[in-house]
Amino acid sequence: MNTSLHAQGLRVSHGQRTVLDGVDLALDPGQLGVILGPNGAGKSTLLGVLGGLHAPGAGQVWLHGQPLLPANAARFARHRAYLPQDLVPAFDFTVREIVELGRYPHRLQPEPDEAAIVRDALQRMAVSHLASRPIRQLSGGERARVQIARCMAQVWRPGGDGLPRWLLLDEPTAALDLQHQHATLRTLRDWAREQGIGVLLVLHDLNLALRYADRCWVLDDGRLQAQGAPAEVLTSERVQAVWRVQTHRVPDPTGVPQLLMAA
Repeated sequence: MNTSLHAQGLRVSHGQRTVLDGVDLALDPGQLGVILGPNGAGKSTLLGVLGGLHAPGAGQVWLHGQPLLPANAARFARHRAYLPQDLVPAFDFTVREIVELGRYPHRLQPEPDEAAIVRDALQRMAVSHLASRPIRQLSGGERARVQIARCMAQVWRPGGDGLPRWLLLDEPTAALDLQHQHATLRTLRDWAREQGIGVLLVLHDLNLALRYADRCWVLDDGRLQAQGAPAEVLTSERVQAVWRVQTHRVPDPTGVPQLLMAA
């Protein structure tokens, strides 16, 4: 069985506007992948199609070798968690209750230590001290970390079928300060490698992608411009062509290339 998250020839249109045009993507378990591109490039649309929230007009998404569509997306909920942008809870649940919601797909086959899974997810995202706080009393960055913990709890442990797990997050670092951006991406990268989980993110920060991603995909106007290892894809020439910004590489003590924006 093919264990990757795989898409081929994705095309999505909104009215007369083509949002995605012939996009291919494949992510393996244990990798952290990043979708990049300017505003309006189709990044969130692509992630939603890959998560089974929206059906493409053409092309297909496969998860574990099976077609993934909105009609059957619920079948994959124990293996695939998806976090959209700007998720605001309808009720003022506590932080612990929010993370417990991540375990809902497992309610018919619960683990013997459900409470421990929730506790460990809170700890992994460094929000255990907020567990009893109402979610609406938190800052935007704190709420973002809690929602990531909820998604992690959803796919925290492999099921009896042994199939890989997937975590899809749309701009998870947008509300985070610099320290928590790095801490969160470091946590997600390490968790992906330790647990064999495929993690796919939409990001805007090219340097974060260079530092933490295993693979990245660059979209522009709905078309895939490049894919591969970040250091090979995010060249100064491509950044100029896609983002219309001049950059050059600067040395980094860790050996990770960084882009410096020209004045």
